[in-house]
Amino acid sequence: MTTLTRRALPPVALALAGVLALSACGSSDDDAPGSGSAKTHTVKTAMGDVEVPVAPKRVVVLDTGELDSALSLGVRPVGATHSASEDGFPAYLPADRTKGIKEVGEIANPNLETVASLKPDLILTSKVRDGDRYDQLKAIAPTVMTESTGSAWKQNFQLHAEALGKQAEAKKVVAAYDAHVAKVTEAIGGKAKAAATEVNFVRFVEGADIRIYGKQNYIGSILADLGMGRPAITDKAKDGFSYDVSAEKIDLADADVIFTSTYGDPAKAGTTKTMNGGLWKGLRASKTGKVFKVDDRLWIAGIGYTAADEILDEFRAKMTG
Repeated sequence: MTTLTRRALPPVALALAGVLALSACGSSDDDAPGSGSAKTHTVKTAMGDVEVPVAPKRVVVLDTGELDSALSLGVRPVGATHSASEDGFPAYLPADRTKGIKEVGEIANPNLETVASLKPDLILTSKVRDGDRYDQLKAIAPTVMTESTGSAWKQNFQLHAEALGKQAEAKKVVAAYDAHVAKVTEAIGGKAKAAATEVNFVRFVEGADIRIYGKQNYIGSILADLGMGRPAITDKAKDGFSYDVSAEKIDLADADVIFTSTYGDPAKAGTTKTMNGGLWKGLRASKTGKVFKVDDRLWIAGIGYTAADEILDEFRAKMTG
């Protein structure tokens, strides 16, 4: 292909051309037909049935939930995306478990040539993140997509486990989480006290309104597992996700306990100004010292069992401290 022709191609076409060229490069014995990786099974995904290796060896994950799932199941991916708001992988994941994982671009904007260069035999992502590049991804390797992320994290984990051939390990992870939830619930006073304690999660977002989180999201599902009470405002959340308000209506976030996080600069997100205002100081949780700031990258973006275990430990410490 001439230099002139390459320059004339649009970026997407160039990326796909690079993907196909890299995918076609010489295979190792492990990649050759007849090797163990050639044995496949069918997985039902958001994009239909996909044939995946029975025991994939080179996995690339394109979101934090998929990264959490793989590591929770004892699988170290060869490549993973990172969030647009930070370099590297989530800090809650132990460095020794993410060491050696190649960064392949930002979430929802992976570098396809980098992905292909890793010669993956399985790619894990979701339709909401990468549905528009599914054809390009499946040209690189079998691609397993869930429909979405967030509130469906437990179902997604099961699909990830099936694709990775780690169903037995998944059962152990879920059992350990359930036991952890039971211990934390007991530590904070039992089921009755949990149900009688209204908890809100308020997220300050740079460039957007303040979000009072509803019940249909990752953190909402963990609070539900703990049996915590939720204020009536959470039932007004759009699609169950969040009820968005301005600082002038932050009194709607009133609850016995409030957890807060910030995405972006606290000054630009309005965190500092809002929390220093009279309406915020008038909230029940504020008056009783039950407002707790937490890491947005863990409590909101973690989305997996490893993150959930960290959240449960922090929740217990703050509620009983």
